[in-house]
Amino acid sequence: MGSPDISPSSLTVVIGGTGSIGSACAEEFNYRQPDTEIILLGRETESGIDLLSEDSISKAAAKVAARKLPVASVIVATGILHNELVRPEKTWKQVNQEALELLFRVNSIGPMLVMKHFLPLLPKSEKSVFACLSARVGSIADNGLGGWYGYRASKAALNQFVKTASIELSRTRPEAICMAIHPGTVATRLSDPFTKKGLNVLTPRDCAKRLYKLLNAADIQDNGGFFDYEKRRIPW
Repeated sequence: MGSPDISPSSLTVVIGGTGSIGSACAEEFNYRQPDTEIILLGRETESGIDLLSEDSISKAAAKVAARKLPVASVIVATGILHNELVRPEKTWKQVNQEALELLFRVNSIGPMLVMKHFLPLLPKSEKSVFACLSARVGSIADNGLGGWYGYRASKAALNQFVKTASIELSRTRPEAICMAIHPGTVATRLSDPFTKKGLNVLTPRDCAKRLYKLLNAADIQDNGGFFDYEKRRIPW
């Protein structure tokens, strides 16, 4: 992506770039920053990336590094809430070991491995943003309803990974910002079965617009923070 008439001066990497939110973010960033090359990474892209395979993550990072351009931003727009195996649990009786393992591998371990290989690509002396899409239900302090054991816990683990990585990141890249973002409830296949009537549901495009605004305005004080799409801080 990127305007064919403009030589890119930086890169924006969208992991999960073929999903609803990821592809909308790619379009929004491409529109707002025509001098930035957008690199989409996902299981079905040319440089395939699978969060269950560290080797694929490492190879994708190497290809990004080979572009020899500053990485201005990385958006990790991935996650799993349900599939044939995984369903949000209403009671501990429904907790399943295999489902828990998959949730943690996709929602927390995978993004942590992305941080391992992509945070070193951020410039050492320029502003850059690394954002992981998390979820409000990953907040321990905000949990008043219970249920959804695996999804809540895997997102809480992701938040801890982001916070811890942000501390290490600040030692070598003082202008870099590593954040966890709750994008809101977005009309995607992930959320459709669990969307309540009357809930404020965003389209992927509206979500992408808000995420662009948030990340573009982020400053160093936001490093290690957990925010919603309106940049309201969410308690851990």
